[in-house]
Amino acid sequence: MNSSGVETREAPAIRVEVSDDTLSVELTDGRTISAPLAWYPRLEHASGEERGSGASWRWPRHSLACDR
Repeated sequence: MNSSGVETREAPAIRVEVSDDTLSVELTDGRTISAPLAWYPRLEHASGEERGSGASWRWPRHSLACDR
């Protein structure tokens, strides 16, 4: 049985943005990955100050992190 090989490449996160309804992560290769904040209920229910943006990628109070 053969399986198709998929080339993977690393593209660390360089920026995280949290809006009222979306979590977006900008990668070093220029891509941006976005997901509905509803997928992360703890973060969705956090206050704006608790969510933060930019380089603040850890939300210890809500047991969430977006690590490089």
